[in-house]
Order: sequence, then structure tokens, then C-alpha cells
Amino acid sequence: MSIPAEARIVLATGNQGKVREFRALLATQPQLQDLNTEDAVIDSATAGVGDIPETGVTFEENSLIKARAVAQQTGLPAVADDSGLAVDVLGGAPGIFSARWAGAQASDENNRDLLLQQLADISEEHRSAAFVCVASLVTPEGAEYTAYGKLEGTLLATPRGEGGFGYDPILQPAGETRSTAELSMAEKNAISHRGKAFAALAPHLVEVLGA
Repeated sequence: MSIPAEARIVLATGNQGKVREFRALLATQPQLQDLNTEDAVIDSATAGVGDIPETGVTFEENSLIKARAVAQQTGLPAVADDSGLAVDVLGGAPGIFSARWAGAQASDENNRDLLLQQLADISEEHRSAAFVCVASLVTPEGAEYTAYGKLEGTLLATPRGEGGFGYDPILQPAGETRSTAELSMAEKNAISHRGKAFAALAPHLVEVLGA
């Protein structure tokens, strides 16, 4: 395993959208203004860590499973999140299966298309949903921290916007006229489930990265 010398923390994901969001969040922390997030934050693939089976049955369990494994394998602090879309009329599904709703190898578009087909006959007043996230920070010494975030909204009938990833183009946040994919990175981080969870971890991240 060859880890870049500048690496300070590993984000347990191969999703570059999550990496960009996490780096942008760290850049907003005054105590970390001198941190070069492009070099300091690496993803698990760059760290040489393969896929980690998500065997938990809750967002928190899966988040901790990934963070613990990456911290152990790399010897660096690791941050992981497990997040998904909870649709009220589906009893909270897709939930922890959001990333593979249309199958193990499904693309974001495949997952969105299947969900929209399943909700085709559901009227707007019954299309409430929320993005849910649990983020975890685990250090090689065994310290563990978790944080929760949620973004409520309504599911659109068709995708809108080119930003973000996953289900962003079909969720319109409460109080917004735009989809999540039509928000800027800063706007999204300020209200998103992942932004809220990562922000709640920020004091611990500052402590770990500032050491």
C-alpha cells in the first residue's frame, strides 16, 4: 500500500462527488485555512483500500464499518458516511440500499429512473422524502465520533439540474424552487444532509487535522 506523503485523512469512498464536498467543507473551517485539502484529503482508492462490504442494517453501522476498516488499513484518521434517500410513501426505502436500488452495478441514472417509475402514480402531496446521512470519524488510536444530518424535501417527477450526484436531480429541498442538483456547491453544503453531518464532525476534524 502506497499512501501519498501529504495525506492527512482518508475519506472512505470512491465517489468523487463526496470527495469534492468534503474538501469544500474543510476549506470553510478557519482553523484549517492553511490546509491544502487537495493533498491532505485522499479517497480510499488512492490509499489502496478496496471495497468494504456494508454489512450493517443502519446508516450508522455502515458508516462505522467503513471508517474503522480504512483507519485500520491505512494508519490514518478516516471519515466515512452512509447516506441515502428515504421516501415516506415507501416506508423509508430505498434507505441504505439507495446506491444499489436498481441493482449492484446500477448507475445513478438507473437508480433514479427506477424510483421515478415506482412513484409514477403518486401525487405531489405524497412525494415527501429526505436525504439522510450518518458520518463517522475514526482515528487509528480507536477514537470514534458520529454525526447525523437530514435534508427534507419533495421528489420531482423528472430530473432537473446538472450538479451534485445520486438522487440530487430529483429532490427539491423544502422551501426551495430548485432541485438539489441546481444548487451551487456552497448552497448545497449549507443545507444538505451530508453537509450537516460533516459540519457536526468539524470540531473533531479540526482537532485531528490540526494536531
